[in-house]
Amino acid sequence: MKRRTPVSEIMTKEIITLNHTDDLSIAESLFKKNNIRHIPVVSGNNIIGMLSYTDLLRISFADSIEEDGNVESVVYNMFTIEQVMAKNLVSVNSKTTIKEVAEILSKKEFHALPVVDEEILVGIVTTTDLINYLIDQF
Repeated sequence: MKRRTPVSEIMTKEIITLNHTDDLSIAESLFKKNNIRHIPVVSGNNIIGMLSYTDLLRISFADSIEEDGNVESVVYNMFTIEQVMAKNLVSVNSKTTIKEVAEILSKKEFHALPVVDEEILVGIVTTTDLINYLIDQF
């Protein structure tokens, strides 16, 4: 296992983002369509938050709604993305080592980190990315 491997080797580079003005039904659609659990929230070119599928589940019944979606649309109209997303983000840059990322994620209560170079979002790294990296090492 390489000790100084940068996170850029394992991060997702094709990032799906939400605009802070999008509504929560768009977020749910992106989570389900792309089978992902975390979406960076942007305002212009700046990342301002992170929305997780768990955040969405906390305010809705997103996994147990009937196909007509009536309950979820009422709940989603009660909140904005900015009200639900995590705002106090910890980010890393693309040269941060995988070991350092693993240390950050193991000590914090979140499962994804935005990767930001010179204030520009260039990727996202998740605990799943780390696990897959470890599996590849064996």
